[in-house]
Amino acid sequence: MSDSPFDAVLCDFDGVLRLWGPDAMTALDRKAGVADGTLAAAAFRPGLLDAAVTGRISDAQWRQRVAEDLAEVCGSPASAQDLVSGWTALTGRVDTAVLKLLTSLRSRVPVVLVSNATTRLEADLTTLGLADAFDAVVNTARIGVAKPDHRVFRAAAEAVGTELHRCLFIDDTPGHVTAAQTAGLTGIHYQHIDQIRTATAPLWAGPDR
Repeated sequence: MSDSPFDAVLCDFDGVLRLWGPDAMTALDRKAGVADGTLAAAAFRPGLLDAAVTGRISDAQWRQRVAEDLAEVCGSPASAQDLVSGWTALTGRVDTAVLKLLTSLRSRVPVVLVSNATTRLEADLTTLGLADAFDAVVNTARIGVAKPDHRVFRAAAEAVGTELHRCLFIDDTPGHVTAAQTAGLTGIHYQHIDQIRTATAPLWAGPDR
């Protein structure tokens, strides 16, 4: 048994490491002349989003469906496609402080990215310079189930040969954290970086891996 409190850190992507401007989608709505929240409501409609993040449809198919759903409210298919193209061009930004901390933690334990993502995740990681930033990546679109399903946590732990109860899980969605805790992981409902620093401080007491 290791003296360290954790043998792996599992970290969510959006809302923890990748941040989105609060007005990005609203600006696109206004440019298209539709009500605030129109794009988000279409893109993140639960049934459609679930299909995208479990790989039942590809990222391209998801965005095409959104464009089709918006054609009437936007006034034409072309206008809807322009709105979706503007959304597709967004990549968010990396929280460099979180990235630096996760990078340093990799000298102690494996760090796994665990994201409810579409088939575009790998391309986004490359675009953002994060292709080699993790010891493993669990993209739910590639495994067919999404958080809070416990199989996601098992896949992440297995990716680095670790037991669930030896994993620290970080996510900004409370329900995902609760599910992880039920599965036996230690969970952090992420709100600020000091939570990660505090939880992982004991890792620095041991030798480098």
